[in-house]
Amino acid sequence: MASESWKVPTPVKELAALVEEPPSRFVQREEDRPGSLMLAADMPDPLPIVDLDKLSTADEAAKLRSALQTWGLFLATIHGIDASLMEDLMKASREFFNQPLQERQKYSNLREGSRFQLEGYGSDPVIAQDHIHDWSDHLQLKVEPEDERNLDQWPNHPESFRDLLHEYATKTKAIMEKILRAMAKILELDEEDFINQICGRPQAYARFNYYPPCPRPELVLSIKAHSDAPLLTVLLVDPEVGGLQVQRDNKWFNVPSIPHTLVINLGDSFEVMNNGIFKSPVHRVVTNAEKERISLAMTYTVERDSVLEPAAGLLDEKRPAR
Repeated sequence: MASESWKVPTPVKELAALVEEPPSRFVQREEDRPGSLMLAADMPDPLPIVDLDKLSTADEAAKLRSALQTWGLFLATIHGIDASLMEDLMKASREFFNQPLQERQKYSNLREGSRFQLEGYGSDPVIAQDHIHDWSDHLQLKVEPEDERNLDQWPNHPESFRDLLHEYATKTKAIMEKILRAMAKILELDEEDFINQICGRPQAYARFNYYPPCPRPELVLSIKAHSDAPLLTVLLVDPEVGGLQVQRDNKWFNVPSIPHTLVINLGDSFEVMNNGIFKSPVHRVVTNAEKERISLAMTYTVERDSVLEPAAGLLDEKRPAR
């Protein structure tokens, strides 16, 4: 039987320390290469910064609606998460990724050396020999519902990690629900409409992303262009190193990294639920030649067996389900 070692990816952190050129499996097709960061066009209009504490006001609701219709994402401030909690959690995640490989692999997302599971440390599954890899590692953990957490996969070093993640997840769940209620109100639906669709038990994962420096950032992507499948993503980005880009009108734009500010973007599931009024944005992450980067994405989705459909209040003879 031919070797299938290609199915088991090498942690990128270790690879980055050894190579002067990225292996061919990381090199993007020419049409997908990021080129220089400067190739991303200037914003045609600033990415909206929404004060979540004022979402009940007409001005802030209008700003949210404009952001979701033009970009599919926005920057959130006054969100109820202490700056110290955000900083401590980023520090703890950096400590996890900077441990020796042997320690990180205690939480591997591979079973018996090759069987992939959703939770744990590692990379996304390799689905074919010509699969183009992302220049990143991650740690993914289920956080909601709370009674479904697999704490064996939650690192116990640093010691603060579990408590910090628990507190942060509690805060971001409240943010997710607040935004769903605000979007329902904007669309003139019952405030609980979208909350009811997710049955009160949203599924949520914390994905800690680690992006090591890359020797050829013009050829490689940290995460390929995609839209998120879930309802909503609450993203905590590295305050010092940018890299997130969003696509609009077939151009790429840099999303600014502002300390203590969250990036909120819609997912494909919510685009279905709002009948395409608000879009799920295509985005990607570019690499950096000199600095490592950390981010934390909290993704919220419905239960696996749920049936997604547009809210009934958004449908009529003139607006059929898309």
